[in-house]
Amino acid sequence: MSIRKVKKYSIRDKRKIRIRKKISGTPEKPRLSVYRSLNHLYAQLIDDTQGVSLGSVSTKTKDLADALQSAEGKVGKAYLVGKAIAELAKSRNITTVVFDRSGYIYHGRIKAVAEGAREGGLQF
Repeated sequence: MSIRKVKKYSIRDKRKIRIRKKISGTPEKPRLSVYRSLNHLYAQLIDDTQGVSLGSVSTKTKDLADALQSAEGKVGKAYLVGKAIAELAKSRNITTVVFDRSGYIYHGRIKAVAEGAREGGLQF
């Protein structure tokens, strides 16, 4: 009698898989993917046709260090990350993106990244 090991997915992982079936990034309209850890937030632009990351910004980025010091809380930092990813996209002539919340609920820090990116000039 053998014991089979079954891989279990978290609810967020299942939601992420379900979302990724429906959305995909192209060079003209890349996917804006967001990852949220307990202390940091990461956002990157991805071209899924070639499997390439076009650029990324996070709360660990040294260019944002001064601005992040003045931000209030994690939501304020997330908003600044959204604005920074929008500036990066504009520098690469990208105006529209597909927003990938990676299975996270559209609330709090994830919502702040989206609002910052929209205010920075990106269209979803």
